Amino acid sequence: MISLYDLTCKVAAMSEDTIIIPHYKELSIRHIVLDYNGTLAKDGLLKEEAKPLLSVLSRQYRLHVITADTFGSVHKQVEAFEVEVKVITGSDHTQEKADYVETLGAARCAAVGNGNNDVKMLVSAAVGIALLGDEGCSTSTMMQSDLVCKSIEDALELFIHPKRLIATLRS
Repeated sequence: MISLYDLTCKVAAMSEDTIIIPHYKELSIRHIVLDYNGTLAKDGLLKEEAKPLLSVLSRQYRLHVITADTFGSVHKQVEAFEVEVKVITGSDHTQEKADYVETLGAARCAAVGNGNNDVKMLVSAAVGIALLGDEGCSTSTMMQSDLVCKSIEDALELFIHPKRLIATLRS
């Protein structure tokens, strides 16, 4: 397991803001938008493996958690981290999530999610990552994403080690 110190040094050493993925696209990510339950949390509780990564990534990116807050726990769970929380309350969560990404500037967003209501958010973002975690992943989310990760740790580390994105997405 990589230490928090090593992660911090890695992020500090990243001088290039653009990730060039040959024969795919150039990414200039400023925002990482994360679904909460099933992605960043399990049963309303923030996953332990995500905590050091949120601390490190918040130094380079603006982090956003978007959720219906099914368990009513999101604010307490992320209060120690520099993240913006958006609790969605409308009748169309799928569209609300996509609209949120569009408001931030979709071309500068990465999005991570696992549910059916994450599909449009992942499609809107410059890079959409489906997470096949503890809750599984909806087939449509997986099929509409740019890539699939097996854990939140793997998904978040893509932005600390961008060559992983290049290796996976280049043509």
